[in-house]
Amino acid sequence: MWLEGLGGLRNAVRQELVGRQVDEQIAQRFPVGQRLRVLDVGMGQGTQALRLARAGHKVTGLEQDPGMLAVAREALAVEPAGIRDRVKLLEGDGRETGAHFLPGSFDVVLCHGVLMYVPEPDAMLAGLARMLAPGGLLSLLVRNGDALAMRHGLDGDWKGALAAFDSTDYTNRLGLDVRADRLAGLTATLSGIGAPLQAWYGVRIFTDGTEAGEVLPPDEELEQLLAAEDRAGRTDPYRGVAALLHLCGVRG
Repeated sequence: MWLEGLGGLRNAVRQELVGRQVDEQIAQRFPVGQRLRVLDVGMGQGTQALRLARAGHKVTGLEQDPGMLAVAREALAVEPAGIRDRVKLLEGDGRETGAHFLPGSFDVVLCHGVLMYVPEPDAMLAGLARMLAPGGLLSLLVRNGDALAMRHGLDGDWKGALAAFDSTDYTNRLGLDVRADRLAGLTATLSGIGAPLQAWYGVRIFTDGTEAGEVLPPDEELEQLLAAEDRAGRTDPYRGVAALLHLCGVRG
């Protein structure tokens, strides 16, 4: 199974669920078979960029970390020529999209796992919205500020849990001081930049506490796990306490 190459259960669950959700939103908003122009900002190892290129879309990946960009290029190099021709990888900062692209250049903009590293994200989000053509899809994956206390509480760290209720700052598993976003705040921001929220999902409700390197279970169990995560990510109250939120806005 292709998920085995994603570095452990937590990342596999994230990538598979977000991929399904992006596909769902694309299917709802664009004609069947339309080849879309996709920008993946902060693409990391290129999982979603390559997946969309394999589906026939033209993808531009923007990544500021040279190491991650090298990993993405290695992954792209082993793809068939037809897929390689549909992908362009660039080194760059997502806060400077205006320096790389003209407004309205893309049908879909992905920004997954990036906002937690941006202290003041509003200007960046406005820039991403400008990259979209009318009716274009903006897909954001963020750390859920309304659920920061969950991990501490489940670990029995009561001091940390109490502190997390009143803050959106946290230390991630890499030891970096970063920030989370709350659904209400991002909903208001998306409305203000002309790409109002159309749908949102929770990601990793049951598996966020697993270790990053935990191996995937057998295929049948994994399918059940993904089915449970998928359903919970669409269902209240579960999605509200997910570790990550996937928000989808549409350019007016």
